[in-house]
Order: sequence, then C-alpha cells, then structure tokens
Amino acid sequence: MNTSATMPLAFRHPSAAPGEVRLLADWYATGRPATLNDHLTRYGPPPVAAALGSRGSLPLMEAVEAAGLTGRGGAGFPTARKLRAVAERRGRAVVVVNAMESEPASRKDQFLSAVTPHLVLDGAVLAAAAVGADTVHVCLPRDRATQYRQLTAALDERLRARLDPVRLRLHALPHTYVSSESTSLVRWLNGGPARPQGSPPRTHERGVDRRPTLVNNAETLAHLALIARYGPDWYRQVGTPDEPGTTLVTVSGAVATPGVLEAALGTPITALLNRSGGPAEPLRAVLLGGFAGTWLPAAHLDTSLARRDLAPLGATPGAGVLIALPRAACGLTETARMLAYLAAHSARQCGPCRLGLPAVAEDFSALAAGRAGPGLLSRLRHRTGLLPDRGACRHPDGAARLAASALRAFTDDVDHHLTHGPCPAAHQPPHIPVPPATSPETWR
Repeated sequence: MNTSATMPLAFRHPSAAPGEVRLLADWYATGRPATLNDHLTRYGPPPVAAALGSRGSLPLMEAVEAAGLTGRGGAGFPTARKLRAVAERRGRAVVVVNAMESEPASRKDQFLSAVTPHLVLDGAVLAAAAVGADTVHVCLPRDRATQYRQLTAALDERLRARLDPVRLRLHALPHTYVSSESTSLVRWLNGGPARPQGSPPRTHERGVDRRPTLVNNAETLAHLALIARYGPDWYRQVGTPDEPGTTLVTVSGAVATPGVLEAALGTPITALLNRSGGPAEPLRAVLLGGFAGTWLPAAHLDTSLARRDLAPLGATPGAGVLIALPRAACGLTETARMLAYLAAHSARQCGPCRLGLPAVAEDFSALAAGRAGPGLLSRLRHRTGLLPDRGACRHPDGAARLAASALRAFTDDVDHHLTHGPCPAAHQPPHIPVPPATSPETWR
C-alpha cells in the first residue's frame, strides 16, 4: 500500500516563527520546486574551498561540530563525529546519501528532495570534500518513480553546469523497512541484498568497494550545506542549546492539515499539531517517531520535541514523525497492525527477527482481537523485553519500543480487552495507514 496518496506532502505555515524556515525557505517563498538556477541565485555554488578551511574560514568538520548538528535519520548521532571517523581512515572515501525513508509515516526526505534537491546534493558534495571522497551515491526506493525523475533532473542540471568536483550516482533500491539501514545500503551497493550487515567491519572502516564510507540522511546533509554557508553561530540561533537548529516533521492522523513542516527543535508537540491545523477531533495519544517510535498519551502533548525532554517518557524525536490518534480509535488495534507489518519486513537474519518479532506481533494481535489467554500479557511483556540489543540491527528494538509504549499508553484498553473482549473502537476502520503485512518480494 502506497500511503502517499492519503496524505499531502507539505503545506505552508505562515505561523512559523522567524528563523524556523531554513531548509524549506524557497518553497515557503515561491510554492514551487527550486531549479538549479533558483538555488544558485539564493545560495550560490557549494563553498567547497571554504569547507576545507581556506581563506581563514572554519573547516567543515569543525563548523558542524560547533553547530551541534545531529543526524535526522532517527538515531540522532553527532554528524561531525561521523565525518571525522571517515576522514581519519586511510584510502579514498565514499559518501552515501540515504534518501530511502523506509518509515511508512514519513514524507520529509521525499518532500525535501522534491522541492530543494540541490541543498541535499550540495551537502553531499561538501561532505565528500571534507572526508576526501571522490564519489557520492544517492539511494532512494525504486517504487518512487516521481522522486527518481526529480533527482535525475537535478543531477543532470548539475552535470551540465559542471558544478561538482566529485561524481554523483543515483540508485533505486528495493523498498523494504530495513533497506534504509546504513549497512543495507552499503551491502546493496556492493552487489548484495539490501539487508542489514550485522557483523564488523563498520561502514566507516570498510564500506562501499571496501573503502571508508560516510552514510548520511538526506535532511542531515541539507543542514550541513547551510552550516557550510552561514556558520555554526547562525545555525544555533534557533532550537535549544543542547539541540540546536530546525528539523522537518511529518504530521498526520487526526489533524486538519497533515503534511511536512519545519520547526525549531524544542518546539512543543501541541504547537506542531496547531501548525498542522490543530486536532480534527479530541486526541487519545500521539505516536512520535513512526512505527519504531513511542506512543505518548494526550496528557504529555505539552512536551517539547527535544531528546532531553522526551527521554523521561521513553521517547525521542526519531525520524520526525508525529501521528495524532483520535480518542475514538483503539490504540491496541492500530499498534497490532503496525507490529504485523514490522514483523513481515524483518530481514530474518537473526533470532529476534525470525522468532521474537513475529511472536510479539502474534501476541499483540491476540490482545487487540480480545483473544487473550490468562498468560498472554505477562508473556507479551517478557517477549517484548527480550527483543532490544539482541538483533543484527535495530529493527527489533524499534518494534519492542512501539509495543511496550502501547501497553503503557493504553492501559485502560488493555484491561478491557483482557476482561471483556475488544473495545467498541476496535471494530472501527483503521485510522493509521499501514502497508500490507507481506514479506518483501526482493532484496536485490
């Protein structure tokens, strides 16, 4: 199921605070995708020489470190640390742009590459200069033909303009949930399946063609391109001291105007919902981070979108996904459908994915359907606790986080389903679009 038809990609936000519109500045100003000429008029060419520290400027790695940029793909790893790890290795490096966006509820990278592709590509070229790479591989799902055409056109523009000192190559990969994992991309680019590679060496040590490899999310690289131009002090003008800058958030579910918005880190969740037109009906909870994220009850909606504030709730901003669940929906039923999808899309390379995740999904489906036996809840809690930190990748960890948070957030529903069978809301049509729970047809 392609859920893009059920949700607009983006919309304008005249209520955005000053300085909060950075990545989407061209889009907010014109309402149309930026051509290379539009991009060069606003930003100029990528400052490759300046990024290397010439003419008295701060080298890119130092600027990114001072800016406090972290990855926007979900893990939030410090970007400067990844750059330095690759740059310190011997041999010519490789850069990989991760535009896979396999999270079904996310549209941010897809939208970003559609409306401002050259900001992403600038970031990739600048990162390549910083780590000593001669090749940039841009990876996106092969079932997004429009996105492929858009990026092909952008690359052609740059080639005709002889803009880049490195080679840029575009690739279309199988669209599975775990194919966006960094080692999946490297494995596929090396001729293998788009499955995570659990064993060493790590990608920064030996990745594509056995060379040191930097893998960065598309949004992360777009931020990097702005830091290279405007510096860390400018970048830190919005956000929080611990988590500076802006981030893209895909808001969907029970809001008046779903889509992609740009906001400063530290913005309260309620403000994000209000900028999306406000809740369309009273809310029961929000799912933060997507299918591998955390359910937050409505009582916590004043929490800021910042790791420091979300940590006590067991949550993180993740890949910038916010799904509003109406009070009339059954959170257990919605969660069961997502867990079934996650189980079907596991790589099936380790015990937690082959055995543990399907078992948790099956138990949760039984709970949602009101078929719970006397030991189901204790068994489900036990199995969920066994999944984290045991897999070849973090896929089981995300599924466990989703399941555990649902049991916490929907305790009243859990009691009802255990003692009286499914609640009335469980019989309603689904509120959250979930792709079919079928295994991928191909990994190559």
